[in-house]
Amino acid sequence: MKSRIPLIILAAIIIGISLIFINKLASSLAKEEHRKMETWAEATRLLLNDEYSDFIFHIIEQNENIPVIIVDDRDHYISARNFNEPKTNVEQYYEKQIQRLKNTNPPIEIVLDENTSQYIYYDNSNLLKMLEYFPYIQLSIIALFLMLVIWAISTDKRAEQDKLWAGLSKETAHQLGTPISSLMAWNEILKTKIGENDIIISEINKDIERLKIITERFSKIGSIPELSQQNISVITEQAVNYMLNRTSKKITYSVEDSSTEHTCLISTPLFEWVIENLCKNAIDAMEGKEGNIDFELFNQEDTLIIEITDSGRGIERNKFKSIFEPGYTTKQRGWGLGLSLAKRIIEEYHNGKIFVKSSELGLGTTFRIELPTIQVES
Repeated sequence: MKSRIPLIILAAIIIGISLIFINKLASSLAKEEHRKMETWAEATRLLLNDEYSDFIFHIIEQNENIPVIIVDDRDHYISARNFNEPKTNVEQYYEKQIQRLKNTNPPIEIVLDENTSQYIYYDNSNLLKMLEYFPYIQLSIIALFLMLVIWAISTDKRAEQDKLWAGLSKETAHQLGTPISSLMAWNEILKTKIGENDIIISEINKDIERLKIITERFSKIGSIPELSQQNISVITEQAVNYMLNRTSKKITYSVEDSSTEHTCLISTPLFEWVIENLCKNAIDAMEGKEGNIDFELFNQEDTLIIEITDSGRGIERNKFKSIFEPGYTTKQRGWGLGLSLAKRIIEEYHNGKIFVKSSELGLGTTFRIELPTIQVES
């Protein structure tokens, strides 16, 4: 945001200077045109009084860009110049033009004698009209340029952040590799001491495998993961069962599957990570109370829909999008990356969508994931 403020100030200064300059220029041009029309009116008066000369004729003929209408003292049309006169309804056309020009410039009186006067109504020249519209055109161009610059800065900043997070993820995966290898070695030693079938060995094996999956997930951030055809219903059940065994008994899980096409191109470790992040987010929203996390799978044409509904505290409508931004969190502890990673995994790696479908404060939230399905020939 701070990088945008100088751009906005600079744009405001440019617009302000331009408006002042153009207004002065337009005002000077308007006065000049008024003087020209006064001269033209005087030449017309002399011509109507039979005081003809080449100079007077030259003055009248010289007006090629200012539309003028000469009327009598009752605003009846007499003659006009520099108008695109229609082939039909000429009288009505000039009546409308006279009414319009009354509000454009003050009329110039032509005194023919003590009892007779005519009046000239005139429009602004095309040049003056262009000057009047130019600030708005310039404002639009500057606004467009400013938006493009801000977009470029935001894109560059996001790319830099993505590179930072990708590097951090890969370094985390790399750092985890050494202790995992060490744990595997110590586990082999334990097997020789207490036997392979001991429950402690079994649980340690599960945790080591879990650490391997976590390491694999972190290593995939920032690089294009390999996707394979997987049954989303089965993967979802696996992820839910994993969370079921590792969360409070106060939390009740359910999976309702009415889908007919389950197969999608996914990265299993990353997709399981999304499900786990959404479950953890829902558990945090329940704040230690009893609650439900319900999964519903169904199809809409060639799309598999997964809706995850919790009974947590809910989300304000104006936060539906911001909760997916990196660093956004309502917890005192945490980096605020869970939902941001979920969005990136689903939308950038799996060509899908993830968003808050609905939420009510005090009642809960429904997240929705959309994934393109693959028709598998039987």
